[in-house]
Amino acid sequence: MQSRQIDVAVAPQDDAHMSPQAAYWALFVLTAVYALNIADRYILSTLIEPIRHEFQLSDSALGLVTGVGLAIFYVTAGIPLGVLADKVNRRRMILAALTAWSVMTALCGMAQNFWHLLIARTGVGVGEAGGTPPSQSLMADYFPPERRALAASLFSLGVPIGSAVGGIVAASVAEVHGWRSALLVAAAMSIPVVLLVLTLKEPRRGRFDPQPTTGDAPTGVGLRTTLRFILGNNAVFHVIAGATVATFSGMGLVWWSPAFLARSHGMSVGDAGVQIGLMNGIGGTIAMLASAAFMIVLARRPTAALATFLAVITGMITIPAVTAHAVSDRQIALINLWLLIALANIYIGPTLALLNNLFPPTMRATAVAIVLFTANIANLVIAPQGIGFLSDRLRPLLADPESSLRYALLACAFTGIWGAIHFMLAARALRERG
Repeated sequence: MQSRQIDVAVAPQDDAHMSPQAAYWALFVLTAVYALNIADRYILSTLIEPIRHEFQLSDSALGLVTGVGLAIFYVTAGIPLGVLADKVNRRRMILAALTAWSVMTALCGMAQNFWHLLIARTGVGVGEAGGTPPSQSLMADYFPPERRALAASLFSLGVPIGSAVGGIVAASVAEVHGWRSALLVAAAMSIPVVLLVLTLKEPRRGRFDPQPTTGDAPTGVGLRTTLRFILGNNAVFHVIAGATVATFSGMGLVWWSPAFLARSHGMSVGDAGVQIGLMNGIGGTIAMLASAAFMIVLARRPTAALATFLAVITGMITIPAVTAHAVSDRQIALINLWLLIALANIYIGPTLALLNNLFPPTMRATAVAIVLFTANIANLVIAPQGIGFLSDRLRPLLADPESSLRYALLACAFTGIWGAIHFMLAARALRERG
């Protein structure tokens, strides 16, 4: 079923103050914001083992506090914030989200028990839930459609940069000063990013897109209309479903990697954190840059080609995901984790670019909020809580209880194939639409 077409006129001229240099400066700043949001996730996943020992937590409880706690905010406020971003000044919204993120991250470092940490962790979700939707919406108004795929791929460098900084900072600080200090350092990292955001200008919404013939500036259409658009468009639905599963099969498994390396391969918290940080920083960055190069080529091809590319990448994630958690040799496991993290970083930019081009400007921030919601349910609820729960159930059944996490991760390592199927269905729908 196709969405209803809107009668449009010629798009307005570019805003006078929005030069190409301003667009790329904005991209740099928004990428820094995104990197900071991502860094927080990897800081806490790196600190899983010392937190577990201090508070005497099971893997299920660890999943609750490290993942589900962050996801609670998405469940309650993430989508409403996306709707809000389609209607308010986006730069100011990002500033407010950064401030709240910094305060709540600092409170995580001051937690005295499990419940304190869970409550503070819930508040941390405001950073990404309130920051990424307006960032994506801003990028669509800084870059024309033919450059959005490249911009989205460069923006996605925030994932490897943030995860590398988060993992390495957490490992280095925690090894010397403890896990609480690592979280306090993370909170302080937001200060220079706030100063960068203050330099941005707010572009006219939808300035590169066809405008309604009434001449009115486009405003957000709301959640219900956006959901109807998604459910009535097979391509959009399957892209979102594929991205959700890909997030679990890649980033969701990596969430447990520091704990997996510590338990199954005898690595210290510091060594495991630095290894995962380097994998994300070097491997992830190379993968993102390769993705950006692919986007330059794919931008000249039909949209279905981009969905097919995403299907291939997501399916390939399965190979290193299974191998990394099946072998007993540490070096082979590390090599495959490098490959897993590289592949898991490639799909992010192309997916965001594809969605930006499939949604009208009045829905983009809401659409990004919906994608973040579904992806983070996979990444922050199912991966930490589900894998932790399965690990706890396997523990009493195994001769080596510490290997329970390995088998829980291995059981979930085949999900890349599922994500690839959704992207292939999206590609077919786009080809049929023409």
